[in-house]
Amino acid sequence: MDKVTPTPFSAEDFRARVAAQPLAHAADDYGDHRFNPGHPRLKLAKALRDAAVLIPVVDHGYDATVLLTKRAENLRNHSGQVAFPGGTIDPTDPSPEAAALRETFEEIGLGRDRVEIIGRMPDYVSGSGYRIAPVLGIVRPGFSLTLNSEEVDAAFEVPLRFLMDPANHGRDSRMWNDLEWVFYEMPYDGQRIWGVTAGIIRTLYERLYT
Repeated sequence: MDKVTPTPFSAEDFRARVAAQPLAHAADDYGDHRFNPGHPRLKLAKALRDAAVLIPVVDHGYDATVLLTKRAENLRNHSGQVAFPGGTIDPTDPSPEAAALRETFEEIGLGRDRVEIIGRMPDYVSGSGYRIAPVLGIVRPGFSLTLNSEEVDAAFEVPLRFLMDPANHGRDSRMWNDLEWVFYEMPYDGQRIWGVTAGIIRTLYERLYT
């Protein structure tokens, strides 16, 4: 029987690309500093704090989506920003994968029984001082979410096809102590995907779709 090629931008195609991605090496160097080489902000960061996020690719057949959240407006840091579900890795978390699943359940009520972990991207270092482990997962559809209103205002899905199209990867900047700080931006359906989240999406594109 002939082998069936997965449809582009389906969850199965995504799974195949993850399986074929280059092995992560200690020399891999991903993060905000790639877009802001030598920026003084990067020198102010203290010891990096370890965090993990889940990149939840929802299996909708031909066209998968990526589940994102909008952080609560009352949070002290990164309020109102679009983000992947996730957070700081606790000492009790046995792995970044476990931390990402725990945080996802705490934030939006998506159970780990709905998520199949299929891999991980190299760590992404943020300008705010986090070393982020992006955990890759395929989500079985038909789930219901329960949002933690103290952390999340909304959850929404964006087509993987849209996020992996470099035509949608714009660049913007803002001033930081009178110096320009550059980041990626991917507006979608009234939501502004930018900063670290957009940087991780861009890294995903570079490793899997180029």
